[in-house]
Amino acid sequence: MKILIAEDERMMLKTLAFKLAKDGYEVITAENGMKASELIVKELPDILVTDIMMPYVTGLELIRVAKDITTKNIKVLLLSSVGHERTVTQAFELGADDFMTKPFSPNELTMRIKRLLTY
Repeated sequence: MKILIAEDERMMLKTLAFKLAKDGYEVITAENGMKASELIVKELPDILVTDIMMPYVTGLELIRVAKDITTKNIKVLLLSSVGHERTVTQAFELGADDFMTKPFSPNELTMRIKRLLTY
């Protein structure tokens, strides 16, 4: 299974990539939304794990790329330190499959990814 992580905080990106690679996933990383947008189309990951607030292209805009532009059913897990109800609602309306508020447990992330892969 291939996972694309889009996160502009370098340490968070490295931590998530290390954890998911250790769990046996093929991991691709993007440090901004523009790069993530390109990788979604090029790599067609099984899951996109993305921060909402990123330079160039936001996580909310990446949902559209993952859900509307590609023909593959890419699951989207949003991460954000912004847990506002309006943002969460908008994310789900756009097609997000799950949402986690930062900070979170790496083990919880693994469990949610496994759950997404079973649907």
